Amino acid sequence: MSEADDQVLEYDVVVIGAGPAGENVAGRCADHGMSTAIVERELVGGECSYWGCIPSKTLLRPGDVLAATRRVPGAREAVKRAIDLGQVFARRDYMTSDWHDDGQVPWLTSKHIVLYRGNGRLSGERRVDVSMPDGAMLSLRARTAVVLATGTRAALPPVPGLDGVRPWTNREATETHAVPRRLLVLGGGAVGCEMAQCFRRLGSEEVTVLEGAQRLLAREEPFVGDEVRVAFEAEGIRVLLGAQLTSVRRDDSGAVLASLGDGSELAGDEILVATGREPATASLGLDSVGLKPGRYVQVDDTLHAAGVAGGWLYAVGDCNGLALLTHMGKYQARIAGDVIAGKDARDRASRDVVTRVTFTDPQVCAVGPTEAQARERGIDVRVARFPTGEVSGAYTQGEGISGTSQILVDESRHVIIGATFTGPAMQELLHSATVAIAGRVPVETLWHAVPSFPTVSEVWLRLLEEYGL
Repeated sequence: MSEADDQVLEYDVVVIGAGPAGENVAGRCADHGMSTAIVERELVGGECSYWGCIPSKTLLRPGDVLAATRRVPGAREAVKRAIDLGQVFARRDYMTSDWHDDGQVPWLTSKHIVLYRGNGRLSGERRVDVSMPDGAMLSLRARTAVVLATGTRAALPPVPGLDGVRPWTNREATETHAVPRRLLVLGGGAVGCEMAQCFRRLGSEEVTVLEGAQRLLAREEPFVGDEVRVAFEAEGIRVLLGAQLTSVRRDDSGAVLASLGDGSELAGDEILVATGREPATASLGLDSVGLKPGRYVQVDDTLHAAGVAGGWLYAVGDCNGLALLTHMGKYQARIAGDVIAGKDARDRASRDVVTRVTFTDPQVCAVGPTEAQARERGIDVRVARFPTGEVSGAYTQGEGISGTSQILVDESRHVIIGATFTGPAMQELLHSATVAIAGRVPVETLWHAVPSFPTVSEVWLRLLEEYGL
């Protein structure tokens, strides 16, 4: 579309992608008084709202509640029936608004953000072309900034036959209205582990996790993968570590047959591929501004895209590859919105204070680097570790409460730089560690933050004692 085309519409800010990061940066810019447009090719709310965090955690919740109930004498005897799948899926459908975004769009309208439904792509400096559903083309010009917030998509590994067996990704897994009798899960990261346990608890008779590394959740502390594997095997989930998938096919009955490098073969009714994500930037027109399509968009601590002159292009959320988590994308969006408005703002968290929760049972909650990562960076850390289940608050939760709590202390500064908590329902314990790390609170000061009794947060007292205070 040429510069002379009278279909060019101008705004202060144009955002491509209306997921959590895109919505938040658009809202922040609008709050600062800038005219803002946002382009979305699917649903306002993005992957998290419809195929990620919201539906997956909704599907996980019934199994978590039953597991917690069965740990409590007197309560477990009240569990008489199996999970009602109809109600589970109805609740999931409600939480995703039946995959309609009617409830999300009014928020944009309330902020006077203009929504364009279509595929947006860069076409030069401060220019975004939009392919509309009816085939029409529209061109937008940003007076101040263009923000990329296009997220990621599931990446399929180059396994012969995999494309042809109609594999599940996170989308098919969270959309399903049926529980497969046999489920193969390729990948032992957060998505693979969560969905493996989810479907086992919803009624899958056979669930097998295939992980190429030597432990589950390999990016976390080594004890994490061991604890999750033990819990999975106790629930009847088969875990194969160091597994190499060589080919996949469906037989005449529709069953998935997966061949492994050791010559064995596994059968399932569905195969869920959860081996990672790739940036949704291949068709974004990055080449028009000197960047390589299909790559993560590198950014500095103001979320400016590296290598693009003029300081007008930003990237927030998963598409920049810093921290592929909804909450981190929303955080980056707020920083970027302030920078665009001329404020002195910097991203201080996306590289060093990344919070993450894997909603398995035991839950895995962590913030900051692992011990190995810290030592690779040359940081002299001391590790303090304590069994999560060995505080009074854990005993009051029921029988068999276990897990591990750990902090990493930078000995040169006497501040915590990393923490990991495992055990049932540990997610709400994580934010206290995040505050301590982000606030650079000296460990001696933390001694005076007295945890209530009897709560699981008393583990903080035990960790500081283990450290030597």
